[in-house]
Amino acid sequence: MTTRGNILVTGGAGYIGSHACKAIKRAGYTPVTLDNFSTGWRQVVKFGPLVEADLLDRTALDQVFKDYKPKALMHFAALSQVGESVTDPGKYWRNNVGGSLNLIEAACAAKCKKFIFSSTCATYGEHDGVLITEETPQTPANAYGASKLAVEQMLKNFEASHGLKSVMFRYFNVAGADPEGEIGECHEPETHLIPLAIRSAMGLRRPLKINGTDYATPDGTCVRDYVHVTDLVEAHILGLKWLQGGKPNRGTWWAPLRL
Repeated sequence: MTTRGNILVTGGAGYIGSHACKAIKRAGYTPVTLDNFSTGWRQVVKFGPLVEADLLDRTALDQVFKDYKPKALMHFAALSQVGESVTDPGKYWRNNVGGSLNLIEAACAAKCKKFIFSSTCATYGEHDGVLITEETPQTPANAYGASKLAVEQMLKNFEASHGLKSVMFRYFNVAGADPEGEIGECHEPETHLIPLAIRSAMGLRRPLKINGTDYATPDGTCVRDYVHVTDLVEAHILGLKWLQGGKPNRGTWWAPLRL
C-alpha cells in the first residue's frame, strides 16, 4: 500500500496521540510513534512504526529524523497533571520545555518545517465567566500551562529564525474513544472526569464527588467544556493540511461541547 509520507507523532502511545495515529493512517500517511512509555501503552501502537525514545535525548531525535524523514510532526508528548505541576514545577519545565526545545531544534536541523502542536487551554489561566477566544490573554496559573505557553513562544521564535511553520491547538477537556473500539482512554491512575463518572455508574469505584458550591450555575457546581477525541484529532489533520497548503502559522482554541 502506498503512503503519502511519514508523520512523526510524539506521544503516539498516549490517549490523544494514538487516536491521531489512526487518523493519520486513514488520511493516507504513515504515523511514526515516538514515545518513552512513561504514561503510554504499547498495545495502542498499531498504525505505524514505533521508536522508543525520550525527547530529552537529542541524539535519538536526530536519528529518528534521519531514519524516517517525516514530512511533518504532531507533538503530543508532555506531562499534563496540573496538580503535580504545582508541587513539582521543575519536572514540567525540564520535560515539557526542554524536551520540546530538543524536538524543535532537531526538526529544524532535519528541514522538517511543519509542526502541529498540542497545546492547552491552561495557557489562558483563570477566566471565570468569560468566553475564551483566540485573543483572550494568556496568563497561565500553573507550571503546566506556563510550560505549554513557553513552547508556543518557541515555535514563534523559530518561525522567525528558521521558517518553522506551526499550528497550535489550545483545547479543553478531551473525552470519548475511537468509535470502532480499537483504542480508548486508559490512565493509571485515572484522573479524568468522564471515565471516573462511568466507573462510578458501573459500581467499579466509590460514588463520584462533584466539588464546588458557589459557581453561578443552577446547582452551584462548575461547568466544564469537552471535545470528543476523534473530533480533536480530525482538527489536527486539518492543521496538517493547512500547513501543507502553505497557509500561515495559527493558534486556535477547540471546545465545542459544554457539559
